[in-house]
Amino acid sequence: MGMLHVILITLLCCSFAHCRGACAEPDSDTEAVAGKGFKLGCLSCKRRSEVQATATVEWHFRGKGEADFYRIYTYTEEGPNIESDNFMDRVDWNGSKRSNDIQDASIYLLNVTFNDSGTYQCFFNRILFYDNYEYSTVISKVVHLTVVAKATRGTASIVSEVMMYVSIIGLQVWLLIEMIYCYRKISAAGEEALREAANAEYLAIASEGKDNCAGVQVGE
Repeated sequence: MGMLHVILITLLCCSFAHCRGACAEPDSDTEAVAGKGFKLGCLSCKRRSEVQATATVEWHFRGKGEADFYRIYTYTEEGPNIESDNFMDRVDWNGSKRSNDIQDASIYLLNVTFNDSGTYQCFFNRILFYDNYEYSTVISKVVHLTVVAKATRGTASIVSEVMMYVSIIGLQVWLLIEMIYCYRKISAAGEEALREAANAEYLAIASEGKDNCAGVQVGE
């Protein structure tokens, strides 16, 4: 059992080490409830984490039925700035903190209204610093937000929950299979060691018997 514990801990540590360095870009939720708060998610991962970078962020909004986008929020080295009276005192930064290398540009809307329904665009203005040059790039994400009077459970939420449970069950089955495999392997190794010890003891006894017989014959 001690060996099994060591193996399981090693597997879990290795899995954690691989996952810790990963960066995912999940889509933002798209349904907000009027009068509540809501997080507009926006993530952009660097493909090479070892490269130094800085980034500024802009959020733009186009209401339902409107033709043009307008800027509502910016986040730079100097901090956040709400740029639209329609969102004044209703937007909080919910992204990367204590770093100019922004990869999470999420914001939090307070006291959501039906007028907040529409399309949001998030822009990363990123500069990558290489040894001999700098590279500028712009990444954009789009969120289509719908504001409802009462929360409804969407299909995406149901599928996500089902996939979560499937993943948990799959992990448990995998761990069980690993435990059974390791147990059988250790048991087989133990049985082999016992057989080898028994054979060695038998050979030792047989050899001792031959020596005794030889001694008797010499005596005669």
